[in-house]
Amino acid sequence: MNATVPNLLTGARLVAVPVVLWLLVADAGENGSLRVWALLVFLLAAATDYWDGYLARRWEVVSPFGKLADPIADKALVLFTLAGIVAVDGIPWWPLAVLAVREIGVTVGRLAVARDAVIPASRGGKLKTVLQLLALTAYLIPHPAAWIDAVAWWSLLAAVAVAVATGIHYSITIARVARAHGANPPPATPASAADDLPPHDGPR
Repeated sequence: MNATVPNLLTGARLVAVPVVLWLLVADAGENGSLRVWALLVFLLAAATDYWDGYLARRWEVVSPFGKLADPIADKALVLFTLAGIVAVDGIPWWPLAVLAVREIGVTVGRLAVARDAVIPASRGGKLKTVLQLLALTAYLIPHPAAWIDAVAWWSLLAAVAVAVATGIHYSITIARVARAHGANPPPATPASAADDLPPHDGPR
């Protein structure tokens, strides 16, 4: 087996991001068929988040593209879909701002220490992802009942809380790795010249 199928799934998720956003904006809050399509495309894209990683690990074909593109696709799908919901439905913008700052900060931090250590996803990070997907799925449902709106809002708030907590944890971990390796930098040798290339970060 090769990495083609997992990478295609990751690429499909990246392609789905502007599609979901366009469908939301084109629907303009009318809760019509375009909103239904936005929900379906979002659910399919979210499903690829599980399958690309599962297949890559099962077939032992984790690739540099997958390690780089997979976390970018995950974050882009969540943040751009939430941005579309904020713009169209008028929900408060601050959860989007908090999540965006957290995701960018953690991603930059992981990249900064990627040469020295891979910072794995924590259980809290996985819980955050589940809460985000639950909130966005509920928000995308056309003409939702009041209780669905409540589930969406409280799931989003819970995702923000977990994001802040795990963001602090990741920041501490990244700072420790940076200090440890900064105090004892590896010697530069001609054989390690390839290490000067930008690292590929993150597990699938």
